[in-house]
Amino acid sequence: MTLDPALAQAFETTWPAAEYHDIGGFRVGRGLGGGGRISSARALGPDWHADGIEAAAQLQRDWDQPETFRVWSEETALADALTARGFRQDRPTLVMAVEAAQLTDREIPLVTVFPIWPPLAIQREIWAEGNIAGPRQAAMERVAPLPHTSLLGRIEDHASASAFVAADGDVAMIHAIEVEPKMRRKGMADWLLRGAAHWARDHDASRLALAVTAANAPAIALYEKLGFAPVARYGYWSR
Repeated sequence: MTLDPALAQAFETTWPAAEYHDIGGFRVGRGLGGGGRISSARALGPDWHADGIEAAAQLQRDWDQPETFRVWSEETALADALTARGFRQDRPTLVMAVEAAQLTDREIPLVTVFPIWPPLAIQREIWAEGNIAGPRQAAMERVAPLPHTSLLGRIEDHASASAFVAADGDVAMIHAIEVEPKMRRKGMADWLLRGAAHWARDHDASRLALAVTAANAPAIALYEKLGFAPVARYGYWSR
C-alpha cells in the first residue's frame, strides 16, 4: 500500500517538525521532544544514498534525538539497509482514511463537539494526561497557515476529550485523539471523528485520515466500523 501524493503531503504538513534538513537523500525532522513522527528521518525517494543513513543519524545525534527512521512498508531496500546497520523495527503503524461524506450523514448532538482555536486549558490537560504533552502540542502551533482547529468533546456535561485536525488541500488529518479514561466506551471518540469530518467538509477536504499503531486493536475496530480503511503502513527503525 502506498499513499497517494495528496495524502502523503497532508500526512507531513498537518503535523510538522520545528525544522527540517535534507541530507543524503533523507529529510530529517527536528522534533524538539515532540515524538518519533516529527523527529525521524525519511527517504525523499528511491534515490537515497547508503552513506546518507549515517549522515542522517549523526544529525539526529547532534540534535540530541534518537537515531530513528520512518520507513513505509514498500521501502524494503531501505529496511534492509537499516537492518544491516543495526537498526530494528518498532511501532508498526497504519494510515487509515475515509470519505468525509460517510461521517457527515448524522448531525452532531448539541454541545457535544466544538471546534476551538486556540485549545482551552482543559484540552491541554486532557492531552497531557494521555502523553501528548507540551512538545507534542507544539506541532499544532506550527501548522499555520493551513486550516486547523482543535476539537473539544463533551459528554455527560463534562469536557472529556480533545483532538486536533488540519487540512491540506483535499485531505484533512485528525491527530492527538484523546478521551479521558473514565469517559471511554461512551461514544465520544465516534463523535470526535464525525466532528472532524464535518469540519473537513466545511474546509473543502473530501477525505479524513489518521495514523494509528497496529497494536491498538480497539481503536482500529472503531475506525473500521466508521468506514476507515488502511491505505498505507509504516514503522520506525531505531538503534
